[in-house]
Amino acid sequence: MRTKVIVLVLMLTGLVGFSQQDAQFTQYMYNTININPAYAGSRGAMSVFGLYRTQWIGLDGAPQTSSFSLNTPLNNSNLGLGISFVNDKIGPTNESVFSTDLSYTIPTSETFKLSFGIKATAGFFNLDINKLNAEQQGDPQFQDLKSKFSPNIGAGVYLHSNTAYIGLSVPSLIESSHYGDNDVAIYKEKISYYLIAGYVFDLDHSQYVKFKPALLTKIVEGAPLQVDVSANFMFNDKFVVGMAYRWSAALTAMAGFQVTEGMYIGYAYDHETTRLNKYNSGSHEIFLRYEFFNNYSGITSPRFF
Repeated sequence: MRTKVIVLVLMLTGLVGFSQQDAQFTQYMYNTININPAYAGSRGAMSVFGLYRTQWIGLDGAPQTSSFSLNTPLNNSNLGLGISFVNDKIGPTNESVFSTDLSYTIPTSETFKLSFGIKATAGFFNLDINKLNAEQQGDPQFQDLKSKFSPNIGAGVYLHSNTAYIGLSVPSLIESSHYGDNDVAIYKEKISYYLIAGYVFDLDHSQYVKFKPALLTKIVEGAPLQVDVSANFMFNDKFVVGMAYRWSAALTAMAGFQVTEGMYIGYAYDHETTRLNKYNSGSHEIFLRYEFFNNYSGITSPRFF
C-alpha cells in the first residue's frame, strides 16, 4: 500500500501537536470562554475578544491559531451567553470550530458566585492533500478526503469572586474521529479535561500593585499531563507584566495594557524548552479585548481575569 509518506507526515503532525488537539493559548486566563462555558457573562459586561497566535516561528507547518469570541450576561438575569470561533492550522490540516455557550449563575456567599455552563460546537476538519508529497501521485485513496463535520457538546463549572476563581470543564464530551473509514489515516480527537485556578493579592494598602498567580492543568488520554503556571503583576490597574511556564515545554514572558476603561491589549512570547528550540525562534501571541459596560455590571475597576 503506497501510503507511507502521508502516514509518516500525519504521525509527525500528531507528535508535534499531541498536547494541543484543542487549540493552545498561553494567555488562556483572558480567553477562558474557549475552554469553560460557565465563564460566559461572568465579567458582568459584554466582552468581545480577538486573538492571533503563531507558534514555533521558522518551523514549516507550525500551528497558527485565530480566535474570536463574544460573551455577555443577559440583562439583569442569572444567565450568560457566549459565541466563539477558533481556526487552527497545523501542517496540511485546517480545523474551524464554532461554539455557543450558555451559563447559569447562583450566588453562594456575599463574595462568591457559582456558574454552570454548557457548550455546543460545530467543528470542520480539512486535510489538504495538495500540501502532501504522496509517493504515487493520483492515488485514488487520496481523492475523497473531503472536509469532515463533527458536532460536539461540553460542560463546565466556574466558582468566582472579584479576586479568585477556580473552574473545571470538559469542552468536548464526545470523542470524534476523522477519516476513520479510510485506509490513509485515522485522526482522533480525545476528550480533554481542564482545571483552572487563580487568586489576586493586593501587595500594598493603596492597591497600586496586584499580584495574581494562576494555574491551568489539562489531561488528555494518551498524552502527558499539561501544567501551566503563571505569575502576573498589575500596576495602577493599567499595566501588566508577568511570566509563565508550561511544564517541560515553554517559558513565557507576558505584558498587557488597559488602554481605556473597556479596551485591553495583551502580548506573550513563548521560548521553547524542548528539543524543538533548535528549529524555531519561539511563539508569539497577541490579543485585544473590548468590553461594553452597563448600569448593572457593578464593575468599578478592571478585573485581573
